[in-house]
Amino acid sequence: MNLVVSKFGGTSMGNAECMRRSAQVAHQQKSSMVVVSATSGTTNLLLKIGLCAEQQSWPEVEKLLAETQKKHDQIANDLSAQKSTYDILQSLYEEMETLARGIFYLKDCSARASDALVSLGERMSSALFVDAYNSIGEIQLFDVRKVMRTDDQFGKAKPLIFEIAQLAEKELLPLMKKSVVVTQGFIGATAEGLTTTLGRGGSDYSAALLAEAVGAKTLEIWTDVAGIATTDPRICSDAKPISEISFQEASEMAVFGAKVLHPATLLPALRKNIPVFVGSSFDKNLDGTWVRQSVKDQPLVRALALRKKQVLLTLSTPDMLYTHGFLFQIFKIFNDHKVSIDAITTSEISVSLTLDDSTLVNKKLIQELSEVAAVSVEEGLSLVSLIGNQMNHTPGIAQKIFDAINGINVHMICLGASKHNFCFLVDESKGEEAIKKLHKAFIF
Repeated sequence: MNLVVSKFGGTSMGNAECMRRSAQVAHQQKSSMVVVSATSGTTNLLLKIGLCAEQQSWPEVEKLLAETQKKHDQIANDLSAQKSTYDILQSLYEEMETLARGIFYLKDCSARASDALVSLGERMSSALFVDAYNSIGEIQLFDVRKVMRTDDQFGKAKPLIFEIAQLAEKELLPLMKKSVVVTQGFIGATAEGLTTTLGRGGSDYSAALLAEAVGAKTLEIWTDVAGIATTDPRICSDAKPISEISFQEASEMAVFGAKVLHPATLLPALRKNIPVFVGSSFDKNLDGTWVRQSVKDQPLVRALALRKKQVLLTLSTPDMLYTHGFLFQIFKIFNDHKVSIDAITTSEISVSLTLDDSTLVNKKLIQELSEVAAVSVEEGLSLVSLIGNQMNHTPGIAQKIFDAINGINVHMICLGASKHNFCFLVDESKGEEAIKKLHKAFIF
């Protein structure tokens, strides 16, 4: 079977009109499976319900519950939803209130409780999408938790790839042979049936995992922008659309700040060599971007990315000099705290590395690092990345980069680990200026 998996983001599911438009796109693309996010803003509403239930009075929670229900009832009404959809929604509203009451009485919104609560966003939107599609053709609602098997790390669960493939073959593929299937992104379940989530932005990842599991021919990511651009158009008005980009380049863009794709999205597609198309559900006729294993055009600089709110940690100790094991020691500390490092450079007696600023709330991490080295912390920084090809084998590229950003102070440079990336750290106030100057110098 030539299976096409299409994923629609929150803005593409924002209201009845958006859902109908997305349904038309899915039908025209001959989608075999549609993976949907929660309607725009709903995940934040559900998170707020959990927070208010834990910290505030019940009347405030009731207002948020009513707001969430009203929002989805309005979409159901606009879609002229069938009775079965209203029955599903009513059951989900009751589950939402029950979970909120449990959090309120316990005054504890654990990661497990939060996952159960926020999963309702995708479960409501997928039920509504059935009505949006029904006027075009037949579609079946499928609970992704039957196949999206994960561990029990609530809040950011790890998918179990082998189990997902087995369950998809048993539960999902037979259904897809009969009709189009709509299911949920972002959520999964443990072997015990406990609801989990893959972390914010995990709907893209879910779609890629499902595409891998069913052996899809193509994965489509439909959002509110027409594919991937050479940089964020909100930063640089001269940003240009990219028609085709390699998996390696797109992965670097995602990790280093581009908002179009979730950083982990491409991994399952890369494993099975599934081409990924990124397009706008708001205007299907715009070209969009194809992400492929290999591409013909391989420019030195394909795109620029900016990752804000970065922290520079510098660890210094004379114990590094002519000794082994120090890097193992500090990486083990980061591993124990499940903290990811973005960029790193070393000298004889120090190591500098960049992290998201949210890491600073982890005081225990800083404390443990301080036990093995003197720790210096610089905040308020941005990581500027040039993404392209043969970065570390091109004479003169560094000179051209730093000529372009003359006058902007650079805190750290990282080059050599990847031929697809040259990145450096600047003050956050200078990050967008650096992107504009580099775009003018390198993107023609």
